[in-house]
Amino acid sequence: MAFDFKKEYKEFYLPKNKPEIVTVPKGNYIAVRGKGDPNEEGGAYQQAVGVLYAVAYTLRMSYKTDYKIEGFFEYVVPPLEGFWWQDGIKGVDYSNKSSFNWISVIRLPDFVTKEDFAWAVETASKKKNIDCSSAEFLTIDEGLCVQIMHIGSYNDEPVSVKLMDDFIREKGYGTDINQKRLHHEIYLSDPRKSKPENLKTVIRLPIRKL
Repeated sequence: MAFDFKKEYKEFYLPKNKPEIVTVPKGNYIAVRGKGDPNEEGGAYQQAVGVLYAVAYTLRMSYKTDYKIEGFFEYVVPPLEGFWWQDGIKGVDYSNKSSFNWISVIRLPDFVTKEDFAWAVETASKKKNIDCSSAEFLTIDEGLCVQIMHIGSYNDEPVSVKLMDDFIREKGYGTDINQKRLHHEIYLSDPRKSKPENLKTVIRLPIRKL
């Protein structure tokens, strides 16, 4: 049975649809940075996602090649995730998606080293005939956060964010969004295959004690 992050770490990938406070451990990711509307056809975001999956699946299928990763075990490629912010805007302005800055990521198993990652970027670029040089090996330590399972359209996320804000205020916390700690989303549904009202998205915000 292949290792599945969603099943092994349910507390981080499958939260309830009500706010909860969690401490997220440090993890390594494939990351691509960019700016712009994620819905733009063929835009920077969609290109970034293509790079992420090219590298992710190259690592996932490495055991079928001559390149052997020490400690490798079979696993399910984790879901797409994203860190989001807009310059000069507190919170998120969903009416101005072209101003989004983002770091799009896919979680890496701990056995993948920077050397393995560099091999995968080079191999994916050659085999997929796309430039994967924008991909970086990124370590993220989120720490104390509030999260919720948002069910519905991405444009309806402010409803869930308000639930989170109200919840943490009652507990004596406030959001702690800055250049190093960002609005985080984990996409458990494929928007190409799911109706907007059925989309499942983990929303996670960094917090601090007031």
